[in-house]
Amino acid sequence: MNQEPINWQAFKQMLSNNPDLHLQFQYADNQWVNAAYHITEIKQAPITSVDCGGVMNAWTEIIVQLYEPQNQQQLRAMQVNKALKIVDVVEKALPLNPNGIVKIEFGNAQFDTRQMLPNGIEIDGDNLVVDLRPDTVQCKAIDRGGNCGEPAQKTKVELKNLAVAESCCTPGGGCC
Repeated sequence: MNQEPINWQAFKQMLSNNPDLHLQFQYADNQWVNAAYHITEIKQAPITSVDCGGVMNAWTEIIVQLYEPQNQQQLRAMQVNKALKIVDVVEKALPLNPNGIVKIEFGNAQFDTRQMLPNGIEIDGDNLVVDLRPDTVQCKAIDRGGNCGEPAQKTKVELKNLAVAESCCTPGGGCC
């Protein structure tokens, strides 16, 4: 994914701006979460890690879990305003970090459960479509210009003691 992840504040704002649309999720090309889905929970996951270059990293993820019930069919997905009511219930109990990275957790019989990033959110007719794509693995050390698993190469510096004056006069040197 080449774009910046969507944070919770931007995601919630997009929902708030479109309360009367139907909230649809596309998890692969032409593959849609069944319209009978439920938002079963919203998780806030603070993450602290140390990467292979020895640098500590911290961020928060807001994970919206979707459940696709078996043998339940529905013609239309839930309206955005219903999703916002669920968000309100969650935020009364758990204030969510507005800068948290949004992930959508989903799986069904044909698609292993995983957390995916909203690649984009678009209005299509009377639908608000959240296009989901898998997250990618990255090496933060290499992204910073460092080395993976190896400390940065140290430059050797020769130290010179400036407190000791070099004397041109030495015994037998003939300068005195």
